[in-house]
Amino acid sequence: MRFFGPSPIWFEKGLACIRIVVGLLIIYHGQEMFHQSIMDGYLTWDVFKIPNGKLLVYAGKSAELLSGILLFLGLFTRIGAVFCIGTLGFVTFVVGHGRFWYEDQHPFMFVLFGFLFLFAGPGAWSLDREKARIPRLRSE
Repeated sequence: MRFFGPSPIWFEKGLACIRIVVGLLIIYHGQEMFHQSIMDGYLTWDVFKIPNGKLLVYAGKSAELLSGILLFLGLFTRIGAVFCIGTLGFVTFVVGHGRFWYEDQHPFMFVLFGFLFLFAGPGAWSLDREKARIPRLRSE
């Protein structure tokens, strides 16, 4: 029975489902950049009380939004994955001081998903996949 065997089952479509949901979740976090009160709240954190703190907060939220959109669409998936890894890695290891084993698991999970899409690609239902298809010439 395939379910208990070592071979992947429904790999391309399963990967795509995970990519789409992860993309939507990251979009949700990135859209905070359009809510001034939320952004002002980030600026009260000690790590952002530096001269370029506001720039860091807005750059991070912009990178989250862009990463989420790219992953959701499956467009330039590996670039979106690198943005995800970099941005949420910064959140995990700089903002959260690397305490991913008990406090900052949430952003670290997105880092791991970023690595999944970096290594495995977008799966099915992606604009990357559609763009990479080469039309076959029919011989009639």
